[in-house]
Amino acid sequence: MALPSSPESGAGVGARPSLAQALFTRRMAICVFTGFSSGLPLYVLLNLVPAWLRTEGISLKTIGAMALIQFPYTWKFLWAPLLDRYALPWLGRRRGWMLVTQGGLMAAIAAMGSLSPGRDLQLVVWVATALAFLSATQDIVLDAYRREILSEAELGLGNSVHVNAYRVAGLVPGSLSLILADHLPWPAVFAVTAVFMLPGAFMALAVSEPAAAAVRPRSLREAVVEPFREFLGRAGWGHALLVLGFIFLYKLGDSMATALATPFYLDMGYSKSDIGVIAKNAGLWPSIAGGLLGGLWMVRLGINRALWIFGVVQYVTIAGFLWLAVTGPFVSVGASERALLAVVIGAEAVGVGVGTAAFVAYIARATSPAYTATQFALFTSLAAVPRTFLNAATGWLVGWLGWPSFFWLCMLLAIPGMVLLVKVAPWDAQSPRHGGGVTL
Repeated sequence: MALPSSPESGAGVGARPSLAQALFTRRMAICVFTGFSSGLPLYVLLNLVPAWLRTEGISLKTIGAMALIQFPYTWKFLWAPLLDRYALPWLGRRRGWMLVTQGGLMAAIAAMGSLSPGRDLQLVVWVATALAFLSATQDIVLDAYRREILSEAELGLGNSVHVNAYRVAGLVPGSLSLILADHLPWPAVFAVTAVFMLPGAFMALAVSEPAAAAVRPRSLREAVVEPFREFLGRAGWGHALLVLGFIFLYKLGDSMATALATPFYLDMGYSKSDIGVIAKNAGLWPSIAGGLLGGLWMVRLGINRALWIFGVVQYVTIAGFLWLAVTGPFVSVGASERALLAVVIGAEAVGVGVGTAAFVAYIARATSPAYTATQFALFTSLAAVPRTFLNAATGWLVGWLGWPSFFWLCMLLAIPGMVLLVKVAPWDAQSPRHGGGVTL
C-alpha cells in the first residue's frame, strides 16, 4: 500500500502535535529514505573515490582537482525545469524520475570499481561525472518531493531527519566500504556499495505522489521563468542578493575543511581500517544523536536561531581538524592516536550534521511550493559551488600551505556566512513559519 504523502494527514486540523506525534509519522519516515538515497552517491564521490585513488597512487593535486567532476551539483537548476515540466509515463512526475535516477546510480557506482585509475583515469573521470549528474538529478526530485509533502511547521524537523539520514548514508562509503577494501578487491567493494541504493528505489515504489505534483507548469517557458520571477518579486533584489550570498558562504569553510578528509587521515598515518572502524563507531552515533538533537532544538529554537548556534558548532568542528593536523602525522598509530581521530570524526559528525540540517531547512523555507524543484535546485546549486569549484583547489592549497595553515584558512572563510545571519536570519525574527509549530 502506498504511503500517504499529504501534509495534512497527521494531527487534527488546528491541533499542535506533540514532539512524538511530529517525529513518528510516515512523512518523517519518507525523509529518512530521501536522505539516505541522496547522501550515498555524494559520499561515494567525497570519501570512497578519493581513498581509492590515493591507494592507487594518484597525487593529492589530482584528487583535489577531481572535485570538478561534481559540477552537476552547481548547474542542476538548468535542467530542474525539465523535471518540473515533464513526467515519465510511469509512477508520476516525482516518483518516475526518482526510480530512473536511482537505477542509473546503482549502475554507475558498480561500474566504477571495474576501472583502474592508473590505466583508465580519463574513463574514471567520465564515470564519476555521470554519477554526479545522476546524483544531482535525483536530488532535484527528492528535494521537491520532500518540500511538497512537508507542511511549513514540519520543515525544520523533516529536513533535520533528512540530513541525519544523509549523514548516516556517508558511513557506507566512508566506513563499511573502506573496511571491505582491506579484504576484497575494489570491484566487489563498489558492487556492495551500489546495492545500498536499493532502499531508495523501494521507497519510490511504495510512496504516493504528493497532491502538489499533480499541477505542473503549462509550458517549458513557464517552468524556467516563473520560479526566478516569483523569488525576486517576493524578496526584492537587495534581500535576494543577501540570501544568495548567505547560501554561498554559510557552508564554505567546513566544506573546504572536509573536502580531503579521507586523504588527510591517511596522510596522518591512519590505515583504511582505522578510518573505517572509527568512522563507524565515532561517526555513526554522534551523527544520529546530533541529527535528532538538531531537529528537536530546531523545534524549540526555530530555524533562525538554529542557524546561529549550529553555525558556531560547525566552526568549532573545523578547529578539530586543525588540532589533528598540528598533532600529526604519526609514525605509529596506537590507542591515543585512534582516540584523537575518534574525537575529530565524532565532532565533525555532530557539528557539520546539525549545521547542514538548519541550512537545508532554511533553503526549504526560502522556496515557494508553486516552484519547488527549480527554486530548490537553484539554491542548493549555489550552496554546492564551494564544494565543486573551490574544493578543486584544496589539493593545491594543502601542497602550498601544509595541513595546519590550510585549516586556519578554512576557519577564516567560515566567518562571512555567520556575519550575514544578521540580515538574512535575525536572531529575534521567530515565527511558526521560521521552523516552529510543534510543542515539546
